[in-house]
Amino acid sequence: MAITILFLGPLRDLATSDSIAVDAPLDWAGLIAAVPDAVASELRGERVNIACAGRVLADKTTLAAVDGDEIALLPPVSGG
Repeated sequence: MAITILFLGPLRDLATSDSIAVDAPLDWAGLIAAVPDAVASELRGERVNIACAGRVLADKTTLAAVDGDEIALLPPVSGG
């Protein structure tokens, strides 16, 4: 089985894809290595959050995804 990484909003444009599948398990270092460099650069900043298996992580470096999990990369939201 695999883990699905979803690229949302402007991160989708940077990744040039809606999603990718990677082998499980996946931690923070593995996530950074799995995504395109432009996305990895954004992930290292404070403005992008990560949800794993439906839960937004308070500390994204604690990512511990397992088989079947879906990781959503959440860019900052704008609007009024």
